[in-house]
Amino acid sequence: MAALAVNQFAQCITCHAWSPDLSMVAFCPNNNEVHIYKLLEEKWEKVHVLQKHDQIVSGIDWSRRSNKIVTVSHDRNSYVWNQEGPEWVPTLVILRLNRAALCVQWSPKENKFAVGSGAKTVCICYYEQENNWWVSKLIRKRHDSSVTSVAWHPNNILLATTSTDGKCRVFSTFIKGVDTRESKTGSSSDSKFGEQILQLDLSFSWAFGVKWSPSGNRLAYVGHNSMIYFVDDVGPSPLAQNLAFCNLPLRDVLFVSEKMVIGVGFDCNPMVFAADDSGIWSFIRFLGERKSSSSGPKSGSQLSEAFGKLYGQSKHGLSNDTVEPSRTQGIVHENCINCIISLRKEGFRTKRFSTSGLDGKVVIWDLENHEDLCDYL
Repeated sequence: MAALAVNQFAQCITCHAWSPDLSMVAFCPNNNEVHIYKLLEEKWEKVHVLQKHDQIVSGIDWSRRSNKIVTVSHDRNSYVWNQEGPEWVPTLVILRLNRAALCVQWSPKENKFAVGSGAKTVCICYYEQENNWWVSKLIRKRHDSSVTSVAWHPNNILLATTSTDGKCRVFSTFIKGVDTRESKTGSSSDSKFGEQILQLDLSFSWAFGVKWSPSGNRLAYVGHNSMIYFVDDVGPSPLAQNLAFCNLPLRDVLFVSEKMVIGVGFDCNPMVFAADDSGIWSFIRFLGERKSSSSGPKSGSQLSEAFGKLYGQSKHGLSNDTVEPSRTQGIVHENCINCIISLRKEGFRTKRFSTSGLDGKVVIWDLENHEDLCDYL
């Protein structure tokens, strides 16, 4: 079993993020708050509650170098939280949106962050020392629908996006005075802010969960049609592969290495995809234990058991103040997994990652002792 720890933090979690030293986790329990838990004496205890948004928090990212938290919400606002003593102090970000903010991510150098929105725009936010606030430049009139995810290239300039118009796009985000000329490499060397470098029309359904590989030479994203798309040599002549699978659609992906991708979504079980020596991607297996399907009289008892669990969970509430790790039995997640994050400390390589889902769990996974996956790591 790859799951190291399973923690039931809430009844539902929309997104989560980890502190730089991985000692604290921040998540939204499907409301307008952000809860921060810390592991104290082998128990997770709530230490902070960030309250500033008016509607559901849809995105959280915790910077690894500067220890800042950025949050976005359906209320069209974004805040950057700085820890001053025991408290977290918010700073409003000027987004200029007329629709909900849906996703957010810090850039690799943490001097910018990108916000995807339901207004068909992407906000590239940066800090103005003169006015002591965060402002944004907008990439407009490029998307035909909501921007569902954003991903920064390692060069801190290129930004990949996915949208419910079914397309994946790559833009230049070079901002004079914020970025340096030395950081402009490859196809972005002569591009201006907001210039579209690439548009991929591989999916005929909603697109989600775009991610770059560690080297920045590969790109992966998923469609709501139970397909995952891999793109090599991102540039004027990209090489794309479409991989269909017979399971429920994915919502997010993560590059563990250049040759391995973990996909999570509505099947409630992480899926492992890997590339062979020739660069052909394929589905390897599910990461968690998978319950065997049964037929006949047993199916009725399983249905009754499922309803019993459903109504049993609704009768007793969950205490969010203290959470004890639970044991893993069968499939770890019991509802859609909507977020996957690498648990990599600065300067260290790790084979661990975490997932959160609509079942209110945050699960830590480890690929260390999986012999059949070692060749791809």
